[in-house]
Amino acid sequence: MAYWLVKSEPDAFSWDQQVANGVEPWTGVRSHQAKRNLMAMARGDRAFFYHSNIGKEIVGVVEIVREAYPDPTAESGAWVCVDVRAVGPMPHPVTLAAIKADPDLADLALVRQSRLSVVPVSDTQWGHLCRMGGWGGS
Repeated sequence: MAYWLVKSEPDAFSWDQQVANGVEPWTGVRSHQAKRNLMAMARGDRAFFYHSNIGKEIVGVVEIVREAYPDPTAESGAWVCVDVRAVGPMPHPVTLAAIKADPDLADLALVRQSRLSVVPVSDTQWGHLCRMGGWGGS
């Protein structure tokens, strides 16, 4: 299993909407690096659901339930999306400020590549962030 972090602006698509919708396509990614990350995702991988711009915090965990396929929202280009399903909320949302203040997370792609909307998370980083947020699942 690989781990990821996906960002969404909560005023465009929030964690509550993800939960209400069940399985949802992760569409609208228009960065080649983020596209490569989507294409690397496998069914069963887990991702942190991160609210960007408003809140700036990890608020939940999703699971990849369908691997990369053509993004139906793309008007042109070979963009892809994956389908994700809500696994559960982060008991204690992990803020960007807390992440940046933790020297063990200095190499986290969220910190190093702040504008990228889909980033990998190492096994060690995943475990550390789960502990910070009180997440007991894997």
